[in-house]
Amino acid sequence: MPLVSDPKLVTGYEHAEDAGVYKISDDLALVQTVDFFTPTVDDPFTFGQIAAANAMNDIYAMGGTPLTAMNIVCFPVKTMDKSVLRDVLRGGLDKMREAGALLVGGHSVEDNEIKYGLSVTGTIHPDRVLFNRGARAGDRLILTKPLGTGIVATAIKAGAVGQALIEQATRCMTTLNKKAAELMIAAGNIHSCTDITGFGFLGHACETIEGSDVGLRIEAARIPILEGVRDLVESGYLPGGLYRNRNYRLHQVEKAPSCPDWIFDVCFDPQTAGGLFFSLPSGKAEPLAEAMRRAGITDAAVVGDVVADHSGKILLE
Repeated sequence: MPLVSDPKLVTGYEHAEDAGVYKISDDLALVQTVDFFTPTVDDPFTFGQIAAANAMNDIYAMGGTPLTAMNIVCFPVKTMDKSVLRDVLRGGLDKMREAGALLVGGHSVEDNEIKYGLSVTGTIHPDRVLFNRGARAGDRLILTKPLGTGIVATAIKAGAVGQALIEQATRCMTTLNKKAAELMIAAGNIHSCTDITGFGFLGHACETIEGSDVGLRIEAARIPILEGVRDLVESGYLPGGLYRNRNYRLHQVEKAPSCPDWIFDVCFDPQTAGGLFFSLPSGKAEPLAEAMRRAGITDAAVVGDVVADHSGKILLE
């Protein structure tokens, strides 16, 4: 795809940003994103919540505020009761209301399986956009949600997950990154930010240092992971996307002997509506992570550092 160039385009798709940003005036820019997918859980209302949160979280990752949203629906009219679609849309609307976004329309097509998501427009000051690149040597790294939702979803299909872990993963996926973003922005001096979704933790982490002169040092023991995921990994419940993510990024990641194999796998697990991952000056990191935990973002953790060596690489130790 040829790159689009325009003086009002703050960022497009050239650096795998979470959303596009278009400048309207000196103090206003639009943040635009779209995302939809097949169900990750059985309950239609919960699926709607997850899909809506996943889409709107891209706006938060850019530092923006969701403004409006439009439903995107693929639905098997001939084989599925319309009450399922009603509940999916109710779930999506529930999260839009929580975010303060207005539903302004949408589009639907007939398909062989149900798919749902949103096209979302948000707003931001053009000078306050957060990009996925820009981490500086000496920064510390914060991750706000636990990993493992893709592994849990795979195990659910095999009936291998207990109710407690299902509820834990569901809470994670239905939680907006709204509060985390507000606290992050209030702290200031955020040098880079993204959210962890389909490419997994290390896949998105690699994007933050692509073509840069810095690397990342991640401490495996500090990474928040859903309780019970280790057993699922060691039982072989790994999604296909995990293998693809790992194969694509393996050349950029160095695994230290101290890092357990199962954690290495989890770091490539494709996430749905995952947490924010951002860098900021060292002295601000632990106080912000603690403030997030006090605010109910209980898994927020400082997980590593930005380093001057290992340029463009990640050391997982």
